[in-house]
Amino acid sequence: MSMPKSNPIRLVIVDDHEVVRIGLSAVLNLTPGMKVVGQASRKNEAKKLTLRLKPDVVLLDIRLPDGSGVDAARDILAGCPNTRVLFLTSFADDHTVLEAILSGAQGYILKDIASDALVRAIKTVASGQALIDPRLTKNTLQRLKNVYPHPGQSKRPLLSPQEQRILPLVAQGLTNKEIGTHLQLSEKTVKNYLANIYSKLNIGRRSQIAAFYAGSFKGSGAALASSN
Repeated sequence: MSMPKSNPIRLVIVDDHEVVRIGLSAVLNLTPGMKVVGQASRKNEAKKLTLRLKPDVVLLDIRLPDGSGVDAARDILAGCPNTRVLFLTSFADDHTVLEAILSGAQGYILKDIASDALVRAIKTVASGQALIDPRLTKNTLQRLKNVYPHPGQSKRPLLSPQEQRILPLVAQGLTNKEIGTHLQLSEKTVKNYLANIYSKLNIGRRSQIAAFYAGSFKGSGAALASSN
């Protein structure tokens, strides 16, 4: 008796270059366990298509003719919270990477990635794990160090020590009440700290904090959680 086949990972490709979309579709549709269900070239088109198709993963470029891929990611994730966003782009500057992470996206890779590595990246993100191109990690971590200086540095940290303690607990999925119990704070105090974190990091959702913490990819995460 044959084993039942699992459902394929359903993908939407968003890129303003038709040749890129065609090439990616050709590769991914030939990959067992993957199926490209839609393509878009613009931000608004991508949002509507994703809301209609509700794919597992959206491959998204960072620059689109009618706006930013980061804004597109926010819109997509707001409308389809179960969809994963994987940025596939040629932009590798620190600011862009961090903006993408803060959008709530689960991954960020560069377009010159090998096809087998792309497939692995898609599977990783589809499984719920965060991923960043290893070539970007050094620059991203350096940027994070500028945002969260180590104790003893003269530059004032963006987040207070208590806010830094809360950040990894949010990333672990703890509720405000559970965080309060862990840190011996009231639920209302935790809520106020979270409001400050949202404001300082310019984000609005707990999932973005989780993505941001994962985006520091454990290297700086330990530093964030280590203040006494």
